Amino acid sequence: MNAMSTSTGAGQERKAAGRPRNAQADESILDAVLALLSDGQSVAAISIEAVAAKAGVGKATIYRRWPNKEALLIDAVRAMKGPLPEPSGRSVREDLIALVRAHRTPRAQRYSKVTACLLPELLKDTELGRMYEAFVEPRREMTRQVLRRGVETGELRADLDVEMTQLMLSAPGMMQSMLRLNLGVPEEKFAETVVDAVLRGAAS
Repeated sequence: MNAMSTSTGAGQERKAAGRPRNAQADESILDAVLALLSDGQSVAAISIEAVAAKAGVGKATIYRRWPNKEALLIDAVRAMKGPLPEPSGRSVREDLIALVRAHRTPRAQRYSKVTACLLPELLKDTELGRMYEAFVEPRREMTRQVLRRGVETGELRADLDVEMTQLMLSAPGMMQSMLRLNLGVPEEKFAETVVDAVLRGAAS
């Protein structure tokens, strides 16, 4: 290959990488990943080819957007969970309810099997686990900030264990969504019930 053809190839590659993202294509690709996981396929079994076929796009379309399958999987989980609301700061209870609700959107509920399918993979794959941790940590930190603010304002007890309280707020919703451990727990006012139960021990 001569220098001109090499330069042309590199230019085309840069141009391709710089193309504007197509939101509809992005959504179709992420939905395809979530659908495959919901169908019970393991992370190892899912290929870029399978995602492309499910989404109705070419492999090149996916690779222009994500460098590897792990990055694609994390973005799919991010799309499933959606953005967190910005705490209003009016009351700790109000903010905590909003944060718990944000993890139980209709989309997250529809793909509740995905997290269950991912958990074994997160334990086995160090890189995937690291990427997932980088995604969920800011979400945990938002809850911690609300709890710390409650301690400062006197809404919560001064000796509150912030880490344990954060876990107590997040774990019930996650387990109920994945495993449906207790069918007697209604979805209506789930967030309020969990937050109020935790606050009974956390309030000052």
